[in-house]
Amino acid sequence: MMKQILIVLSLMVLLTLPIQVLADCVDLKNYTNWIIEGEHTVVFYIGNKPLASLHIPYCEILPSSSIRLLKSYVCDSDKIVIDDEECSIIEVKVMY
Repeated sequence: MMKQILIVLSLMVLLTLPIQVLADCVDLKNYTNWIIEGEHTVVFYIGNKPLASLHIPYCEILPSSSIRLLKSYVCDSDKIVIDDEECSIIEVKVMY
């Protein structure tokens, strides 16, 4: 009986925690450059090693765009500033 209660409580906690717990996150504080893949995806690099891919579907990213991180440790649903417009990061894919 106690085991069943523990399982139910564990499921309840997992389902009520914010999506951040299950999201990919990456520390980009040491990135050296970034490259655009399509209009809505940016790949951050250290030298020639890819760190992470950020999918930002609601903002257009151009080769001349300026990109500013609001914080160095980014996760799904965090914000990033592209050409002075705050945009939502929908998906973070860690690449290392």
